[in-house]
Amino acid sequence: MTGEDGDDGSVIRRGRFSGGPARGFMSSLAADERIFDADLAVDRAHVVMLASQGIIESEVAGDILAALDDVEAAGHDELSGGEDVHEAIEAAVIDIVGTDGGKMHTARSRNDEVATCLRYRLREDVLETLDAALALRESLIETASKHTETVMPGYTHLQPAQPTTVAHFLLSYERAVARDCARLMCAYDRINESPLGSAAFAGTPFDINRELVAELLGFDRVMENSMDASATRDFLAETLSALATHAITLSGLAEDLIIFSNKGFVELSDDYSSTSSIMPQKKNPDTMELVRAVAGDAVGELTGLMTTLKGLPRAYNRDLQRAHTHVFRAVDDVSEATAVAAGAVASATWPEDALADAAGDGFSTATGVADLLAMAGLPFRTAHEVVAEAAAQSTGTPDVATLDAVATDVLGESLFTHVTEAAVEAALDPTESVASRDSLGGPAPTAVESTLSTANDELSLDSAAVADARDSLSAAAESLEEEVSEYV
Repeated sequence: MTGEDGDDGSVIRRGRFSGGPARGFMSSLAADERIFDADLAVDRAHVVMLASQGIIESEVAGDILAALDDVEAAGHDELSGGEDVHEAIEAAVIDIVGTDGGKMHTARSRNDEVATCLRYRLREDVLETLDAALALRESLIETASKHTETVMPGYTHLQPAQPTTVAHFLLSYERAVARDCARLMCAYDRINESPLGSAAFAGTPFDINRELVAELLGFDRVMENSMDASATRDFLAETLSALATHAITLSGLAEDLIIFSNKGFVELSDDYSSTSSIMPQKKNPDTMELVRAVAGDAVGELTGLMTTLKGLPRAYNRDLQRAHTHVFRAVDDVSEATAVAAGAVASATWPEDALADAAGDGFSTATGVADLLAMAGLPFRTAHEVVAEAAAQSTGTPDVATLDAVATDVLGESLFTHVTEAAVEAALDPTESVASRDSLGGPAPTAVESTLSTANDELSLDSAAVADARDSLSAAAESLEEEVSEYV
């Protein structure tokens, strides 16, 4: 994909720019297959606008639009050589129509054409990624709803920390993916602006109607400054940044599932596992390892894009030909990884007995005991000291007698001066400990139910927003088709 107009020996470029070993290096025709349909749509909308404004004759517009139908039917593979898909399509139209076919390029440059095609195609890609992310959120919510009381160990620094539940764990990722969706939706909003009509960068003297073209292509608005419209690729950077952030969320989920699989805390379905080529007993979480690796790819693509964009002068530079490929590679990889993660979560088995047995490992209820003493009136630091000393004197979880003996040494009075033995026993129990932490966002079943309700409501709203965006694009495509039919 290129910009700037010139010659290379085709009907588009002639004379001094007719050949040489650099011509192949400069060509992006093969890579541009992804935006073949986008270019056809942009061409059609532009030609309809030119005819409606009286800039080209209706008969010529009809001939060009009919030729574009022929080009579409033949497909990208039938395009002749050229620097990019835009030039190749225009050359094909001129071959069919004759010199009047060149009128399709009136009042535009490949600079604004390229930018428009990228935005047109990337919208669909972002919506597909959002579909996958919404499916992942649904999978996390549905699985969490089945495990609101499934107690499991929670970790910090990969060390046993506090007991929690499978639902609380899964919803922690659902909330993160929800934010990833919000970032992608914000990126979509800024993608969905039309640069067409900005020409090379300085606008055009023709009496064009940029708003009409934007409407026919389903864009929400036109970009105000023609130099910015043709030159900027910040929409690529924003989208790829959101994709990389989402890939990092996926990587964290994958890492946890890999570790839990190792500990026997979760079993992935055979559909999301593999075995060894030599050790038949193995069941490896290979899909999650690949999901984890996608984050590195996405971050690498973001680094490549940002390095390309760094320091480019206004308005168009050929470096931009290599910018968009980073985003398209990443959007494919991240969308696929998201779908795989959703399937893995939905089909995984969580062994409740094994999780419950491990939930109290490492005296994970220590904080609960300290909280109990603090709630009884002791300064938290004093309560912390009592529990810490009891932990130091014990292997595993200390019993009530040890806690009382330590309290007598530290406080000069029995533990039961402040709390009942039954309350201490409850605080030492992982299930009771979880149930007690019912603050907003906490792991107690009642708190998790509230989070589930919020997550479901937001999922419905986000799903509706994505559906509305798709409906808007479909309506615009139908409108463009109707306008084209008036000429063909």
